[in-house]
Formats: sequence, C-alpha cells, structure tokens
Amino acid sequence: MCRRCVTRKRGTTEQALNRSRGGFTTKIHVVVDGLGNPLRFLLTAGNRHDITQAAALIDGYHPVYVIADRGYDSDAFVEQIVASQAEPVIPSRKRRTQSRSYDAHLYRERHLVECFINKLKYYRRVFARFDKLASRYLGFICLAATLIWLK
Repeated sequence: MCRRCVTRKRGTTEQALNRSRGGFTTKIHVVVDGLGNPLRFLLTAGNRHDITQAAALIDGYHPVYVIADRGYDSDAFVEQIVASQAEPVIPSRKRRTQSRSYDAHLYRERHLVECFINKLKYYRRVFARFDKLASRYLGFICLAATLIWLK
C-alpha cells in the first residue's frame, strides 16, 4: 500500500473535506437571486472542481440568465442552460480554441455571489469550519444565511 493511502483520513470526502492548495478545505457552492439573497447551498471537498455541482445548483429553477465564472465553462452545462430557455453568461476558459461571447455588462452582476460569501464569512464558525460533519456545517451555513437575509 502506498504512503498516501495509509496517511489519508477515512470518511473525509463524505464530509466535504479534502486537501487543496489552500490546505484542508471545503467549497461552498451558492445560488443567489437578483438581489443577492441565497437560494441553494452545496458543499464539496476543496479539491473537487466547480463544474461537478453545476447541474445540481440550477436544477428546479427557471432563470432568465445564468451568471457564473470560468470554472463553470462546459459545453454540457451551457447546453443544459440553453435547453432550460435561459441565457448563459459565462466567460470562456483561456484554453478554449473558440471563445464564446457573453454580455460583459451583465457579467458584472456576479459580484452578488461574492458579496454574499463575504457576508457569510463574518461568522467565525463558517470560515473556520469547526464542525466535523458536513450536515452540521451546512446547517449552520443555512442559519447564517437566514440571519443575513433578515438584516
């Protein structure tokens, strides 16, 4: 057995924890409405790619626009957005041979997600992740989001 397999903690991937460049982390994927109010949260391990949760984030919603960063640039995801009769506002990755056009003015509204995440990180229990279980961590994120929404 390799050294990496022996030193790995069991069950960390089920609890949305794993190593990335920043250390032992968890990614919080968020969907917000046009006012910056949270609608849905998903947790993944820190080393997972963003596009793995893209379909689950927009499932059940009927948006007019889907604004996302380059991490969500995928042909399959863009086709899913277009099939739901929404317009994708996702810049192309730099490695793409043919870049896709997008509305740069509308893309500026992505700051609503970033502002919400900044508000969420005012809560020490969110940015430090003291909880071992992902369900408890997600529960506190929902509580913090409710408090933010009520302000």
